Amino acid sequence: MRFEQNVEDRFTVFKLMEEKLDSRISPAVKHEFTQLNFRGNRNLILDLSDVKYVDSSGLSAILTANRLCTSTNGILVVCGINDHVRKLMEISRLNDVLNLVSTEEEAREAVFMSEIEKEIVDDAGGEPELN
Repeated sequence: MRFEQNVEDRFTVFKLMEEKLDSRISPAVKHEFTQLNFRGNRNLILDLSDVKYVDSSGLSAILTANRLCTSTNGILVVCGINDHVRKLMEISRLNDVLNLVSTEEEAREAVFMSEIEKEIVDDAGGEPELN
């Protein structure tokens, strides 16, 4: 499995450099996500711009990353999704569960916004008030 991993201050960018995220590589992808989370990387940007096809085990790997991030009060943002993969996620209703954006820049902004919201909540001592 080919991938790039760039650990930054508030997040890690994980770029999968494969055309297929399927049962052949999804166990290895899950393992990488688990290791990142174990090492304290709670915010993850998953770049799928090279991925052309995802099957159910690939979707499971993505959901594993989402669960790991949320379990540590972090966020998973998925970017670079092609039309075929986006349609599959919409059919599976994962677009209601996952944070999906078009570009890595938008993903970075989503992580920063999430971190700012958490800081505001922490400073206020609870949930933010909605007016």
